[in-house]
Amino acid sequence: SSSVGGFNGGFNFLKYFGRNELKYGFELVGTNTSYTLQNPNLAIINYAKNSLELGAHMKLRWLDKKKWIVLEPSFRVQYYASFANFSPEPRLQGKVNFTKKIRMKFAGGLYSQSLMSASSDRDVVNLFYGFINGPENLPATYKDKNNNTVNTKGVIQKSRHLVGGFEIDVLKNLEIQIEGYQKYFTQMASVNRDKLFDDTPENADKLDANKKDFIMEQGEATGLDFTAKYEKKRFYFWAVYSLTFNKRYTGNTASGDVFEYAPVFDRRHNVNLVGTYTFGKKRNLDLSIRWNYGSGFPFTPTQGYYPQVDFGSNFNYDYSTANANLGYMPGDFNSRRLPDYHRMDVSLKWLYNISEKTKLEVNVGATNVYNRENIFYFDRIKNKRVNQLPILPNVNISFKF
Repeated sequence: SSSVGGFNGGFNFLKYFGRNELKYGFELVGTNTSYTLQNPNLAIINYAKNSLELGAHMKLRWLDKKKWIVLEPSFRVQYYASFANFSPEPRLQGKVNFTKKIRMKFAGGLYSQSLMSASSDRDVVNLFYGFINGPENLPATYKDKNNNTVNTKGVIQKSRHLVGGFEIDVLKNLEIQIEGYQKYFTQMASVNRDKLFDDTPENADKLDANKKDFIMEQGEATGLDFTAKYEKKRFYFWAVYSLTFNKRYTGNTASGDVFEYAPVFDRRHNVNLVGTYTFGKKRNLDLSIRWNYGSGFPFTPTQGYYPQVDFGSNFNYDYSTANANLGYMPGDFNSRRLPDYHRMDVSLKWLYNISEKTKLEVNVGATNVYNRENIFYFDRIKNKRVNQLPILPNVNISFKF
């Protein structure tokens, strides 16, 4: 179970200096989270936290006289009061117009956050996503991606981002964008899937890897995005292809050596195609087609099953008469890939103006028109796959006045 609540408020200001401008402001954010999870080892992780954050930000937008270069240097100061952590974060983004048809854009900076997502590794397809605010039951040290031991610097997660790309007007109505990015997460928390014992004085001799609720890891996200947009009169077409590589590095292993794995959201290929054509003399009839493809996400396979008995910390518990649950032995973590996902949706929209202020709109379409069987969930215990929705026709009528 997981719950999230909070509040935020602030002031933002804008000041002009000719064609240039300065934005600055202040922010106050309060967050509370409550999280409970039982891992495959039957260890319970309970964590609830209230936090308060104070932030100040400033961004200058500078434009040269010929409007060829736009620079936006910025600086953010974040103070996580509940964790006594001060985070200065310089950033820079900009755009260079080489010609009227070729433009380059770039961005980079330091970022931080106290909120982390925490999913369950028990599911093949993750349907539960929890949220934790500033996990504090952490080991004092952890291994970086080069297998070096480093000290845990507080509970705040930090990263470095670098993004760059080009915008090219190939033809009068065709624009292409190419963008690459590299994001390095120097310190990020994760739920300890290997927890076996409670972190109590009685277990002081146990390894942190087996008793801490959370562990520290490092990560990388690298990718390329290709976007094409064509628009002419009644026809509009938009296409995106994304190539991404997501990696996590954890030293929370039996040997203590760093282990590289793909997180559950790592998708190598993703394609989105959208086309729209407008019919009729009054251009009140639109046909839209959307197709999406995504390669499979990682998951942990099932290695085997066994009767799982909860002894309840009772050494004299009579396991021979107990009603055991069906437990499973997971295989190598996130070592397999789910099947590829793809789907096509079609819609036809008709708009009729009854009067100047009264309109009738009818939308007819279908989701998953070729009835693709995409996986929705997999029940490990029943060894049963459940698919997403089959072909789903729909009719929508709206009357606006």
